Amino acid sequence: MSYKNDFIRFMADSGVLTFGDFTLKSGRKAPYFINTGNYKTGAQLAKLGGFYADCIKENGIEAECLFGPAYKGIPLASCAAMALAQKYNMDVSFCFDRKEVKDHGEGGLFVGKQPAKGEKVVIIEDVMTSGKALKEVYPKLKDAADVDITGMVITVDRMEKALDSELSAVEQAYEDYGIRVYSIVNINDIIAAIEEGVIEGREYLDKMKEYRAQYGVNR
Repeated sequence: MSYKNDFIRFMADSGVLTFGDFTLKSGRKAPYFINTGNYKTGAQLAKLGGFYADCIKENGIEAECLFGPAYKGIPLASCAAMALAQKYNMDVSFCFDRKEVKDHGEGGLFVGKQPAKGEKVVIIEDVMTSGKALKEVYPKLKDAADVDITGMVITVDRMEKALDSELSAVEQAYEDYGIRVYSIVNINDIIAAIEEGVIEGREYLDKMKEYRAQYGVNR
């Protein structure tokens, strides 16, 4: 199997990808749900980091530093940086932001590698629903130094229209900031994996396709 199918199976086995009837924060009724909070062990984080590294390598994303927005992004950037070193001999830095600027000790807003002008930075996140995290961290990074944000990597692209736009959050990120968002997998990959028997869930295929037809973006 490709690493995409491996990742989809990993999500299902970890209880991160589940099927049923779910009411999302947007109010939409969805037949599937992705809860990245169910990654709970060191072994799972180590494996997850490998998938981020695979995505970065496959897409040829230039990276000198991985940035993980607090708080969820902190372990994600850390495990992705370790996996890049272990799997691909790519020794990159990583950092994360504080919610509030520290005014004692070493001080500052960032922990780890401090942003530097021209540095190629990749933002590491779990999922992207509204793009709120990017809106918050983009000015933080740019105010600290004129870094070169070469991309953002997420686990799953739902390929879903925002409530107030015909664009998805991924597409809006490029429209607003010129930042390409790469996902380890997207909803079409998950549908295909079910159809091919990689994971269970065939009884939800029709509902997933209907949901996709109603709320999905065409790309």
